[in-house]
Amino acid sequence: MDDGYAIQRELISLLLADGEEIIGYKCGVTSVPMQRMLGVDSPDYGPVLASTVYPDAGTVPLDRFIAPKIEAEIVFVLGGRLEGPDVTYAQARAAISGVLAGLEIVDSRIEDWRIKLADTVADLASNGAMAVSPTAVPFADLPDPRLVGMVLTRNGELVDTGAGAAALGDPVAVVAWLANVLGRNGIALEPGHLVMTGALHAAVPMNAGDVFVAEFDRLGSVSLHVAEAPERTEA
Repeated sequence: MDDGYAIQRELISLLLADGEEIIGYKCGVTSVPMQRMLGVDSPDYGPVLASTVYPDAGTVPLDRFIAPKIEAEIVFVLGGRLEGPDVTYAQARAAISGVLAGLEIVDSRIEDWRIKLADTVADLASNGAMAVSPTAVPFADLPDPRLVGMVLTRNGELVDTGAGAAALGDPVAVVAWLANVLGRNGIALEPGHLVMTGALHAAVPMNAGDVFVAEFDRLGSVSLHVAEAPERTEA
């Protein structure tokens, strides 16, 4: 794991030197089934890069990715600064200003997704791209994020369902965990940062022509269209 994060930090430094921008962080492996599958008892994290953000109802080119899958998750917008390593749940809750419906495209450079946790950490926590709903719901208007239900459809057909409690038992707990882990490396969560709190269901493979819509209780919906594969032409 230490090696994985060291690789991630080096990769991030190279990307930032090339003009990339970090607009937040994503947390992965926040659900118990995913932790059991990878044989771990802790989430992981990686940066959310500005170049990977698509608009709601946007079109993503399939050939930009290697082996993409899609996940629906709750995304928080921070209104206050959080710097670990001693951030409490109450402090994390107080720092959140808004909530968004989110779709994340996870991707992997490891063939056939034969990954262990250190592999995905080194690979920027398998982050490929993301989209969020256009308007944030004030966090104060959300009584309990654990109870936010979600329905994911592909091409109008039900794929999976989930609820906020799938993310570490409470999505707010994900924010506190992230702030504390980042704090050990001298990194703070800043106002305006997005925090992706982890999939509420099993990741779903993407194919050309697919239209994914994630509908969340109280948060509204977010969608992505996967571009049709380009036709091949003879040389």
